[in-house]
Amino acid sequence: MEVLRQAETLRVAYETCPLCEGRSFVPLGETACKAHRAWTEGLPEKLTWLGCKACGHVFTDAYWTDEGLARLLATPHGHQTPGHDVEAARSASAVVVERIANLRGSLAGRWLDVGFGDGSLLTTADEFGYETVGLDLREVCVRGMRGFGYAVEKQSLLEFHDARGFDVISLCDVLEHMPFPKQALHQVKRLIAPHGLVLVTCPNVDCFAWKWLDERGQNPYWAELEHHHNFGRARLYELLSECGFEPVSYAASRRLHAGMEVIARRR
Repeated sequence: MEVLRQAETLRVAYETCPLCEGRSFVPLGETACKAHRAWTEGLPEKLTWLGCKACGHVFTDAYWTDEGLARLLATPHGHQTPGHDVEAARSASAVVVERIANLRGSLAGRWLDVGFGDGSLLTTADEFGYETVGLDLREVCVRGMRGFGYAVEKQSLLEFHDARGFDVISLCDVLEHMPFPKQALHQVKRLIAPHGLVLVTCPNVDCFAWKWLDERGQNPYWAELEHHHNFGRARLYELLSECGFEPVSYAASRRLHAGMEVIARRR
């Protein structure tokens, strides 16, 4: 009973689809997650995935409370901390920064990197000439980047305020972690300058690589404790449009298995 009571304080069941608020779901199955790096006693041993009958979105049956999220964030991610595989990360990030710069026609401007992790995109954007600000919820990441002299905050996107506005906001492997992605994108629209660009990277359930991983039982995302959502390209495009952004560029991710990189412009 103690484990059950503890679980109730760590997660909250979705009553409606977190994207369209539909109330009719299709069960997609359960996945064991005890092997996840952040799993500890008292956390759920399985993740239950649902599909919304109205909009097709794929999501877990519950999302983390602040207490549950704190439990997860207490576990360090070696590959997501500043200094990890610096040269390879810099090369991959440079491709992204170049795409952004080509779309904007400029290397100047302000760039907000949400969930900066190892800091590679933040530092590469700075290297190219952008004025950068970073947000992350992991103390080790914030402390590490501050030690290198970068302007970063241990703060969530929804809590962050800035009166000047940003020309670019990046959400790399972030939106799938947010319980309610529309809230995040509405906040991005408040923070971004007119005609600014937002970069979203996340796994893509619509691509062949995802299906290939599924068929072989090698898809890591069904057991990803920190994720609430699995987006497809089509549904992500719809969501961006619903929140006031026009997708203008698509690329396959060089960092994520079956990942996508979508750039959208504020309308």
